[in-house]
Amino acid sequence: MSETLQRTLTDADFARAAKELGVEVAAIRAVAEVEAAGAGFLPDGRPAVLFEAHIFRQHCNGKHHDMVDRKGVPLSSATWNSKLYGATGANQHNRLEDAAKADWDAAHKACSWGTFQILGANHKVCGFDDVKGFVDAMNSGASAHLDAFVKFIKGSNLDGALRKKDWKTFARAYNGPGYTQNAYDRKMADAYARWKAKG
Repeated sequence: MSETLQRTLTDADFARAAKELGVEVAAIRAVAEVEAAGAGFLPDGRPAVLFEAHIFRQHCNGKHHDMVDRKGVPLSSATWNSKLYGATGANQHNRLEDAAKADWDAAHKACSWGTFQILGANHKVCGFDDVKGFVDAMNSGASAHLDAFVKFIKGSNLDGALRKKDWKTFARAYNGPGYTQNAYDRKMADAYARWKAKG
């Protein structure tokens, strides 16, 4: 990993993205804060990931349904199951690596990546022909995370909800129907209010 890896976004980065989307800087900062707890990279320089077992199963077309990771935790699930996540950080990369042994593409599509936790399966919306290009970008630095976010928001027609600060609509589309279990809408609203107050 390069010593010059940009791990955090600058005020100028956020301002550029806000202008391109026609939204407030505080709104984008709120999403970044909630999605990756404000940190898109691990201390060792790898991008933060979250492995989704149910997405892995979808992209394997049901194959490898009995796979487990190095700790014996299932890597494939018919439905979303938060109990399969385990610890954040390096543990998620371990799960990714274990799943990738069976199907590299499916494993990387099944992870949410970086500062904005965009699912690898959404690589085309983010401007990448394949998931490898997306993953390479996620490893290249924080500005690539922001660029992917801008393209994802535009491609998913979520800029309107973000502009209006319609956090329920935004969280439902961005995080899926289970967004209420983690109160993503409330967390984003609270984070937005804090960033807005900072000016």
